This record gives sequence, C-alpha cells and structure tokens, in this order.
Amino acid sequence: MNVSILIESLTVFVLAILLGFEVISKVPATLHTPLMSGTNSIHGIVLVGAIGLAATADGPLAAGLAFVAMAFAGANVVGGYVVTDRMLQMFKRRPTAPAAPAAPAAPAGQSKASR
Repeated sequence: MNVSILIESLTVFVLAILLGFEVISKVPATLHTPLMSGTNSIHGIVLVGAIGLAATADGPLAAGLAFVAMAFAGANVVGGYVVTDRMLQMFKRRPTAPAAPAAPAAPAGQSKASR
C-alpha cells in the first residue's frame, strides 16, 4: 500500500471523527434518543457493505474482519429499532384502571364500629 494513500485515509478518518464529535456535542440532550435511533437504523447500509466485503474476501483475515463488521452493524441496526420502539412506547396512552365500586353508605346515626 502506498504511504500517501494511507496518510490521506487516516486524515479523512480523523477529520470525520472530529466533525462527528462537533456535530453531536451541539445536539440538546432531549434529542439524543431520536437522533441515535435514526443513525443506528442507517447502519443497515453498513451491514450491506460488510456483506459485500465478506463476499469478496480473499483471505481469512479479510473474512474475519468482514464478519466482525457484520456483527457490529447488525447489533447497531437492532439497537436502533429497539431504541425507536421504546421511544414510541413513551407516547402511547396507558390504559386507565376501572374505578372501584363505591362502598355502601352506612345508615344515618350508625357508625362503622356499631354495625
């Protein structure tokens, strides 16, 4: 591998990390769950890419790395949908408990102890 290609790739990787951190740090805490559930579900694209890498793997190292990428991407996809489902459950109305029947009133002049 050419050293200049490696340095260029590492530069893009580091800049992506810094940009991602900068963008996420500006998001208010109340929007983190919807944002993360959406971005985790986008990892389906990463899963497809990992499957493509596994199909073209030409050695055991490449196949192992592709498997690890598929496992992480799959976990992220499932996690994204679980978080989204939990978030949507918060907006459902809870069923109200039926009112308990009222106890019969005691006749006038009679207390509970004298019954």
